[in-house]
Amino acid sequence: MTGTRLVADLAALDRDGFVIVPDALPRAWIRTLDRELADAFAATPYARGDFYGHRTKRFGRLLTRADRVQDLVLCPHILALAEAVLGTACERIQLNVAQAIAIHPGERAQFPHADQDMWGGVKGTHEFLLNVMWPLTTFTANNGATRLYPGTHRRPLQALDDLPAPVVAACQPGAAICFLGSTVHGGGANITTRPRRGIVIGYSLGWLKPYENPFLAYPPAVARQFPRPLTELLGYVQHRPNLGNFEGQCPSLLLEDTVPAALSAVDALRPDQASMLAAFARHDA
Repeated sequence: MTGTRLVADLAALDRDGFVIVPDALPRAWIRTLDRELADAFAATPYARGDFYGHRTKRFGRLLTRADRVQDLVLCPHILALAEAVLGTACERIQLNVAQAIAIHPGERAQFPHADQDMWGGVKGTHEFLLNVMWPLTTFTANNGATRLYPGTHRRPLQALDDLPAPVVAACQPGAAICFLGSTVHGGGANITTRPRRGIVIGYSLGWLKPYENPFLAYPPAVARQFPRPLTELLGYVQHRPNLGNFEGQCPSLLLEDTVPAALSAVDALRPDQASMLAAFARHDA
């Protein structure tokens, strides 16, 4: 992807709250990933609840189920979008979720919602989240394609009647459906005879509690097999200042072959904080 494409996609996200990136990855490659996850889809029971659905299957820990998922998470163009959207409000971004979803025949439309509402607090000053839906099968208006409500990232809604007409994210495997955490969306109803399958990869501000607990999904014995950029997205790195520590140090040390029995706490400050602290120390000397 070119820099021009990045600028255009960011402009679409800012204008509409979503953008569909065609051919982000090869279609045949995605089809292979779908086959690799077939057993997991078959073994997973239907969800329970009016929000998750009663004819929908969901499962996580995707990085342990298929190596190809790493390429989804680390897709350079998507990471660049996530960094641009989220990077002004955090020191580093993190992986919020990596989940496979299959909407089966007979499932009704999902409740329209904004994913940022999983976190409390005042919204509107910055984005909390960028989600990316990767279709594993063709997404159509009839099989449950994601429905996106343009402009809802810019205006608070008081009732469902206030929603604009949705845009159906109809597209082929290989496309990436990107939408902001503030954008109202939902899975559509599946009135066909075959499941609609996809993977959602979400990136959030590094100081938020993520949807999927990465240290349970990918404990050190598992995470040490991953490349460093991936372990950092999983939280095996400090978020300055001094967040996400293990015994006052960077949790990446847990990925080493040996971990010292006793550790000293070490400052992990942003450069501006370190500069102020140095000036204070000189003045106080």
